Amino acid sequence: MAKGKHQTKQQWSEYSLIDCGDGRKLERFGSVVLIRPEPAAIWSPKFEAKEWEKRAHAECIQLANNKAEWKFSKDFNKTWNVSYPLRGKPISFNLQLTRFKHVGLFPEHFLNWNYIYDSVKKIGPSAKVLNLFAYTGGASLAAKAAGADVVHVDSIKQVISWAKSNMVSSNLNDIRWVVEDALKFVAREHKRGNIYQGVILDPPAYGLGAKGERWRLEDSIKELMQMVNGVLDKRNHFVVLNTYSPGFTPLVVENVMKSTIHKSKHHSAKELFLLSETGYKMPTGVTGIATSA
Repeated sequence: MAKGKHQTKQQWSEYSLIDCGDGRKLERFGSVVLIRPEPAAIWSPKFEAKEWEKRAHAECIQLANNKAEWKFSKDFNKTWNVSYPLRGKPISFNLQLTRFKHVGLFPEHFLNWNYIYDSVKKIGPSAKVLNLFAYTGGASLAAKAAGADVVHVDSIKQVISWAKSNMVSSNLNDIRWVVEDALKFVAREHKRGNIYQGVILDPPAYGLGAKGERWRLEDSIKELMQMVNGVLDKRNHFVVLNTYSPGFTPLVVENVMKSTIHKSKHHSAKELFLLSETGYKMPTGVTGIATSA
């Protein structure tokens, strides 16, 4: 089931990948057009540099320390909002420019939000969902909008605050917020005997934990997924795993899930990509799914 790709087309009016190439991407979030680094875009863009400069409000410049600075070419509100029409229940995101290249949203995940919403609806009002490495909460909002009891875990306090603001803007409430290392939290949940019908993971390829612990996905993925298997409802569950490491192909992700998520009957993985207005397919990672059904 790892064959094929998971295409993210022009299905969201408030986001568009306009063009990409030469290590950059030109994209629109609502009314704001940005240029950001994209190492995978090693081909030539379709538009000339003048066209990019004409359209962009700002460009993100990568610095040597893996941080970034923004160069502005047009005046615009540096904090703004976009919404996604999730099955007729809009969820909202408060965006801003960060020194880590991000704006508070991974747009390629919106098909995952649909899947999460639909999966929770099938399980029913008793669904309990755990979102690990949860960032600004797109998946948490999707699960809560469908009626789930949601636990949102991230190691960065400021990011939790950002996710809370998105919940308020989405007219939702009662998400449980946990500032902690994801692996440590799920290990304790397993010891406590807590069970979830849905688990969502969006781990970085590498990074630091809440107390400065060094994180490398290749070193921790098996232990992490084994812990996830331990907190799953055996009869009724789903797992969504997003990965960004270059070596994590769909086959690798599917095999990892098959070898660790033993409670699931079905395992699959697909490459995510965004389709640009100029016709390029911009790879954005791999999503694996495991289900009890």
